[in-house]
Amino acid sequence: MSIQIYNHSMKKPFFWEKAKKDLALKDKRLGKIINQYPKDFLFTKSDPFYTLARSIVGQQISVKAAQAVWDRFEKKVKKVTPDNTYKLHYMSLKSCGLSRQKIRYLKSLSDSFVNEKINPNKWKSYTDEDIILELTKIKGIGRWTAEMFLIFNLCKPDIFPADDLGLIKGICKCYNLNYPLSKESAIQLSEKWKPYRSVATWYFWRSLDPIPVEY
Repeated sequence: MSIQIYNHSMKKPFFWEKAKKDLALKDKRLGKIINQYPKDFLFTKSDPFYTLARSIVGQQISVKAAQAVWDRFEKKVKKVTPDNTYKLHYMSLKSCGLSRQKIRYLKSLSDSFVNEKINPNKWKSYTDEDIILELTKIKGIGRWTAEMFLIFNLCKPDIFPADDLGLIKGICKCYNLNYPLSKESAIQLSEKWKPYRSVATWYFWRSLDPIPVEY
């Protein structure tokens, strides 16, 4: 997960203000977190490939390390596109600090876009689960990465990534619960945040970090 400063001139999701009011009414503790960040909101990237490539690069390494590798990758590829990534030589990718496994994942991702094995234009008619199913067919994209994509790229309002450790930490901190909370308990708790669980998730993340989360 990359954490960066963002600019408030960005357009907020159309549902954001309604979601804040709805969540604060349903849940006073979450409402306190929401009220601490009156000007902050989720904003999305429009390029699906960019978001997914960046999520692969950032898997299982620190934010700082991921940023350094990504900066080198962007410099090598010049413009982050499926075609440019697909054509980039293995050794060029390796020199960015990417592992053999992540190079394989990036090649698989770019191949899926170049050869139209996936088509983001069709996703408007898909359910959230349909999109997750399509994305997880790509080598290197698991459910968590697909859920991050739905939140940060497609701006879906009701995604609850129950496997996300930061989310679980945020929930435990908010309700003074012992960490870690079981996945089942977290999902049960999340029922009251429907249909805006993405917004609730974002504020639980926000409560742990002074800088807004971005992908």
